[in-house]
Amino acid sequence: MLCAPALFGQAPRTAEWAKQVVDDALQALGGEKFLAMRDRVEEGRSYAFYREDLSGMSRVKFYIRYLTAPEPMQADFLGQRERRAFGKNEDVYIIFNEDGGWEVTYRGARPMGEALYESYKETLLHNVLHTLRVRLKEPGMAFDPVGTDIVDRQPCNVVRIVDGANRQTTVWFHQSSKFPVRQQWERRDPKLKFRIEEVTIFDKYRDVGGGVMWPFAVRRERNGERNFEMYADAVTINRGLGDELFTLPAGLKMLDPKGSNLRPGRR
Repeated sequence: MLCAPALFGQAPRTAEWAKQVVDDALQALGGEKFLAMRDRVEEGRSYAFYREDLSGMSRVKFYIRYLTAPEPMQADFLGQRERRAFGKNEDVYIIFNEDGGWEVTYRGARPMGEALYESYKETLLHNVLHTLRVRLKEPGMAFDPVGTDIVDRQPCNVVRIVDGANRQTTVWFHQSSKFPVRQQWERRDPKLKFRIEEVTIFDKYRDVGGGVMWPFAVRRERNGERNFEMYADAVTINRGLGDELFTLPAGLKMLDPKGSNLRPGRR
């Protein structure tokens, strides 16, 4: 629950204050160990909703591998490759890398198309956990103080993260644990141009190895209605994931992208 802003403490709300809030969050997540995280495997149950009604559920396993940042750091550096595997046998999966995205089944690989891939990238570039791991050294990255607020009866410091492309994400950081617990950003419908508010709520942080903390519960809302929930059973890091997980197998049949079952914004 989000309540009206309230004051907690007397710290001045300056750009330095906002940067300190972000630095404190990074340290709470594991500091240098968090930044050195090379890959992550996250397994659990995911639920999709349409107008608050359950519309789908599945076992899902996320494989994430972080990429080495360029020197000097580039704006909008995607910084990771991802594989989402579904079902017990993981024979249906989605791949995202710097070249695009594909939905893979026994029939072959279906490119997801530019709109879906751009939606994936935009969602990732707004994700505060991804920003803390990958994007802090991007040119033009700024941290604006918003103030203090209450989320689920817990006092939070609120900071707006703004990148060099004026991409803005407002983040609520728990005052005691320092973890990010809520983020909000806005976009426009590509066709109708109406405003869409995207909210993500992070909960149940646990140590996933060597002091690195990660949320085991994630909830996403769009314009006030939940559309996705993920509850992890296990999260492990630094597994030595190889390129074969994030590239298409040689000789795989390529399918018409118009037949994709994916929708923009699906996690």
